[in-house]
Amino acid sequence: MNKAYRKAVIAGNWKMNKTPREASALISEMRPLVQNADCDVVLCVPFIDIPAAVEAAKDSNIKIGAENVHFKASGAYTGEVSAQMLVESGVEYVVVGHSERRTYFGETDQTVNLRTLAALEAGLKPIVCVGETLEQRELGYTETLLKYQTKMALTNVKPEQLKNVIIAYEPVWAIGTGVTATADQADEGNGFVRAAVAEAFGEEAAKALTVQYGGSMNAGNAAELLAKENVDGGLIGGASLKAADFATIVEAASK
Repeated sequence: MNKAYRKAVIAGNWKMNKTPREASALISEMRPLVQNADCDVVLCVPFIDIPAAVEAAKDSNIKIGAENVHFKASGAYTGEVSAQMLVESGVEYVVVGHSERRTYFGETDQTVNLRTLAALEAGLKPIVCVGETLEQRELGYTETLLKYQTKMALTNVKPEQLKNVIIAYEPVWAIGTGVTATADQADEGNGFVRAAVAEAFGEEAAKALTVQYGGSMNAGNAAELLAKENVDGGLIGGASLKAADFATIVEAASK
């Protein structure tokens, strides 16, 4: 982390876990554990949990996010949720382009870009996910792919909007597998993302951008990962479902 230039942000991504009742209980347990954080604390929860989560986090330093957003304002898109719907529900952040959305639900670099733009236009802060598969890494395409995905996601984003964007480097081979990139691999991947932003928006914009690492960061490895120059926080999966583990990661990001 380099807090002289950019914010550290720890964001939980609950995925398809927790009922509204369970969400309220977990946030109530987390509140006192993270109240003194010297980083931004975000919980991205399932759509059905948003009202309960917003209420449970009220008057705390925990911000609530969603796990996806559609790129249209309204229309015949059964099962989808618009950016304005999220804003009016009290959401401030939204995960865009997670590898599980790309893999299981057919999202593409193009639709990730459209979702990013829709989120920004509505005043949301998108957490845009990029990352390579194991095969792509072994073929030596990591830098090329990360730069491509980053630039595609940020196409038509205005320079003044970039300050509301977070990018999360999530190597696909380290998501939900228990396998974590080494601290050096995480720093390198985040560095490729920052380099892409520098090429598109300039060095100062890249220096100010928060780039998270997201592949199986947990209470045990967070401190080592967050000590790296280019790792400005984490997008946390399983560890965000346990109050004590999540608080440990927030504490590591607060140093």
